[in-house]
Amino acid sequence: MESKMNQYQELVRQGLWKNNPGLVQLLGLCPLLAVTSNLTSALGLGLATMLVLLSTNTVVSLIRNYVPNEIRIPVFVMVIASVVTVIELLMHAFMYNLYQALGIFIPLMVTNCIVIGRAEAYASKNAVAPAAFDGLMMGTGFALVLCTLGAVREVIGSGTLFAGADLLLGDWAKVLTIHLYQADNQFLLAILPPGAFLVMGFLIAGKNAVDARAAAKAKPVEQKISRARVTHVSS
Repeated sequence: MESKMNQYQELVRQGLWKNNPGLVQLLGLCPLLAVTSNLTSALGLGLATMLVLLSTNTVVSLIRNYVPNEIRIPVFVMVIASVVTVIELLMHAFMYNLYQALGIFIPLMVTNCIVIGRAEAYASKNAVAPAAFDGLMMGTGFALVLCTLGAVREVIGSGTLFAGADLLLGDWAKVLTIHLYQADNQFLLAILPPGAFLVMGFLIAGKNAVDARAAAKAKPVEQKISRARVTHVSS
């Protein structure tokens, strides 16, 4: 029981921080940099990616013992394509405006290196429960990076936060939009892709700084022991 708890705790640390797909592995950068101009789009794509990772890891773990090793990658891609197609159709039916905003980046999840990488590296080698949890944690870590990028870029570029929330949550969510300051003109550097590269660079630098400080604190302090030298013995 304790070993299982340690396994799940390690999966949480790996997905959210130590091996975060966005900040450490630098995977899925195309949608991560292109869709994060505002928090709503970032959250929508983050939730979709999380659901894809959770579903594909579960299915791949279920069929791992029945798929010949020689054709495992094509089979994994077929599983991912099936899951992405279902999610795309659901978004088209119930969140059409958000579906239009995300555009081509929804079907492109089929080739997302995060999804294929977790299916091959973890789900195909582990039981269903840890594989599903790994997909959930990796998806959560990626979604957090997306949302952080989207929030920072939206605040700097437009002076708002969670604008267009109704595209994701319905008409009632229009009241969730926060106007932080009135901007006569948008700050285009933050909204366009170069701004995403800059913010992403600061996030990676911040994570590296935190890791370096934690490593320095954890480093054992060498204790200097002075050797006593006996020069005289009294009888």
